[in-house]
Parts: sequence; structure tokens; C-alpha cells
Amino acid sequence: MDSILQEDKECYVCGQRTCLHDHHVYFGANRKVSEQNGFKVWLCEYHHNGSNQGVHCKDGKMLNLMLKKHCQLEYERTHSREEFIKLIGRSYL
Repeated sequence: MDSILQEDKECYVCGQRTCLHDHHVYFGANRKVSEQNGFKVWLCEYHHNGSNQGVHCKDGKMLNLMLKKHCQLEYERTHSREEFIKLIGRSYL
């Protein structure tokens, strides 16, 4: 998995190195865009979908938004905000 946010295979949130899931930061309709542009991170099961705090769960909304913002900021280090919006459809910043 190529990611613009991380090089090491560990949970982006807690650093755990086992039971990792490949998470597309912009999922749903933007899953393919995430795949093509490295908008992905490793998440442990707990932070992905194995708890109420998981990024795909009700109480994980803040984590989901944080990942989207971090990813957009990293992308905008080498691209414009307009380019990001063309890819994803909106800005999270």
C-alpha cells in the first residue's frame, strides 16, 4: 500500500503493528481516487471498525474528519486546493 501520510506499516492513530486494516481516507464514491492518489492509512481493527471509536463508526466521526484533514494538508503540500477539490469534490479545511 502506498500512502502519502505514512511509510511504516502501523496504525496511524496508535502505532499498533498487528491486525492492521488498509483504510481509504476518502471512501464510498472516492475510494478509487483514494487508491490512485495514496489517500490511505493503516489502522488497527479498533480504530478502523472494531469499536465504537472506529473511523467507520458513530463515535469515530472526529477521527474520520481528522484523517481527511491530514490527508488534504499533505496533498496540498505539492498541489493546489483546487486540484484537491477536483479529485474529492470538496475541501475539508
